[in-house]
Amino acid sequence: MPNNNKLFTGTGVALVTPFRKQQDTVDFTKLEHLIDHVITEGVDYIVALGTTSEAATMTESERSAVQEFIVETVAGRVPIMLGLGGNNTLHLTDTLARTNFDGISAILSVTPYYNKPNQRGLLQHYRSVAEASPVPVVMYNVPGRTGVNLSAETTLALAAECPNIIGIKEASGNLQQVMEILRHRPAGFKVISGDDALTYPMLALGAEGVISVIANALPGTMSQMVKLALKGDFKKALPLHYRMLPLMHAIFDEGNPTGIKALMEIQGQIHNVLRLPLVKATKPLANKLTTLCNDYRNQA
Repeated sequence: MPNNNKLFTGTGVALVTPFRKQQDTVDFTKLEHLIDHVITEGVDYIVALGTTSEAATMTESERSAVQEFIVETVAGRVPIMLGLGGNNTLHLTDTLARTNFDGISAILSVTPYYNKPNQRGLLQHYRSVAEASPVPVVMYNVPGRTGVNLSAETTLALAAECPNIIGIKEASGNLQQVMEILRHRPAGFKVISGDDALTYPMLALGAEGVISVIANALPGTMSQMVKLALKGDFKKALPLHYRMLPLMHAIFDEGNPTGIKALMEIQGQIHNVLRLPLVKATKPLANKLTTLCNDYRNQA
């Protein structure tokens, strides 16, 4: 395992969950192949049971089985961050007390959704999570999904106050907010891009890496781009960013993980199966992804 200074620096992949085509059950064979593939291609860590995994539509027993399988398959080769959030603080802290954290290096905890708490509520929520979690906490700010923005001021207050909160996955799309956090953060507090398309500019501003969706399909290129940028070689990183950019945008045309699963089926990695209320990509999007995938390959 890397030391704490390097932990969760670089490329993390927000792992999809492959489902079987007929039974709509977890396809553990394809999940194993995917884990081995992204590690071989150079990702620095894996995010298990995040939004991209469709954890929201899994049963509790399925989530436990997937977590255990990922831990066993990774076998210590890279760190694992576990998605564990919610909009009921008491229920979440109770879940933290009951969770098996063997093989888990940190949790990724999204801002409470639907309730739309104010900044004081968010502050108290994350204080409770930090106190209850036996592993480090990375906050996840994604207003487009949750309906609430974790402000730079609140982020910095939590970073200063809670040693167990080690970073934030920033997916607000607001680079002004990102810069405020980067400018005033305490030493060691990590800022991680939560938007594939903004990773290059965020790295240029001082972020530590990305938790990536496109890395399910393009783990080698994303990892290489991030590594070059972290070394300060932005000139070599830029063509890789632009090579991936059309696919980065297209996979979100009809939501996530609709697009990435369609792309991964085109690549022959998984079956394009999602659980309601998510549905498969439309034929126009599938055709668009096929064209963009061919264009991407032709640029190799």
